[in-house]
Amino acid sequence: MEQLLGKEWDITPAGGTTGDAYVAEYEGRKLFLKRNSSPFLAVLSAEGIVPKLVWTKRMENGDVITAQQWLDGRELKPHDMGSEQVASLLKKIHRSQDLVEMLKRLGKKPLLPHAMVDKLRLMLNEWSGEPLIKEAFVWLERQLPLLRCDEFAVCHCDMNHNNWLLAEDGQLYLIDWDGALIADPAIDIGMLLYSYIPKDKWEEWLRFYGLELTDDLRTRMKWYVVIQTLYTIMWQKEKKAEKQMQQSLHFLEKVLSS
Repeated sequence: MEQLLGKEWDITPAGGTTGDAYVAEYEGRKLFLKRNSSPFLAVLSAEGIVPKLVWTKRMENGDVITAQQWLDGRELKPHDMGSEQVASLLKKIHRSQDLVEMLKRLGKKPLLPHAMVDKLRLMLNEWSGEPLIKEAFVWLERQLPLLRCDEFAVCHCDMNHNNWLLAEDGQLYLIDWDGALIADPAIDIGMLLYSYIPKDKWEEWLRFYGLELTDDLRTRMKWYVVIQTLYTIMWQKEKKAEKQMQQSLHFLEKVLSS
């Protein structure tokens, strides 16, 4: 990093699971640096969805470093997720054809439900002793023919409140786009509603977003929440994250019974 900025900059790790993010400071100026971010970052910056991209530079070893404007602010709290501001930004993201075209140019194809089920089926052998997992998978297969999506969008696919940054000037951003896909917007909407919004507030939140709570949308949201949760449980088992896995199993049981 010093090669790019010079020795006068103070560069420290920014945390995160990959270890590829840094904060650089010099004479009151502050940048957020990341190694090998997706080229997708440029269009996200242009649309005001992430903090402004300042520069992109390629290093001699082939790594690409991006620098973004550092913004003082805070991550959203769980109770913030019901706001009109969150719904409006997610609507803007899902309606952007520029984002879709950029991901297509990067080789992404729409994620289809049957492909998700086929992939999951291959991972289920070791779960024969867990009736809840089997029940969830049977439900997914039964509902599969009912899923309809007329318009695919760019989906963030990780609606955790920690990924929403509220700057001091009141501007809201959605960060950490490494898992972005072209998919049914119900992937994002469903996980956000099931995780953060009481059911009696769903219609109000969806009005902010610009959708009606139909039976079709309910089915799609629940379907994607169930399959995403199953994927999460598989990952948590692989990482031996027992406590988190038990929490995810409890969440899955709650969603299935809804």
